Amino acid sequence: MPDEPITETPQETALAAAPSTALNYMDSAALNKAYKSAAIFAQSDLVPDTYRNKPQNVMIAMDLASRMGISMMQVMQNLYVVKGHPAWSGQYCISAINGCGKFSPLKFIWADDNGGSCTAKATRLADSEVCYSEAISMQMAKNEGWLDKNGSKWKTMPRQMMMYRAASFFARVYCPDVLMGMQTVEEVKDVNGYDKEEKKYITVSLED
Repeated sequence: MPDEPITETPQETALAAAPSTALNYMDSAALNKAYKSAAIFAQSDLVPDTYRNKPQNVMIAMDLASRMGISMMQVMQNLYVVKGHPAWSGQYCISAINGCGKFSPLKFIWADDNGGSCTAKATRLADSEVCYSEAISMQMAKNEGWLDKNGSKWKTMPRQMMMYRAASFFARVYCPDVLMGMQTVEEVKDVNGYDKEEKKYITVSLED
């Protein structure tokens, strides 16, 4: 029985056509080609809302992915826009450090000082040096004003927030390239504030 021809979906075709190197924004032909690919991806139900029906945003994700050597979908699933700033999720920061190939898996050291603190630790493979982040404590969160912001997650999930911040501090010092110089979502929100929850109103119609 002869083999049946394999057909590609539009998304697969776009992925194959996506540029393998960073976009040249001065090359109009390359930009047009990238835009066509981005427009197809932007129609997918699998992409986050930040990118759905927004090919311009998809193009930025394509550019970042090519520069970082990672999957475009990985960028779209982990890069958010917070208060007008692009920012990585806290869990991606940890994943990026662990996956960069420069360190042993990240570990978190806990201490009871200053109301509890967390330090990120990993061994640099090139020279076996043990690297530590700055200790992140609840006292630091209070002193920096992170704790008292409306909607702050430091009040409800402090251990998770300390791990995220310890990881971002570690990356900022020892491997800033893995984050491309961008902050994490938690860092941006701690400085610029959390979005207020939209109030929902129920209208009741009373008929005579």
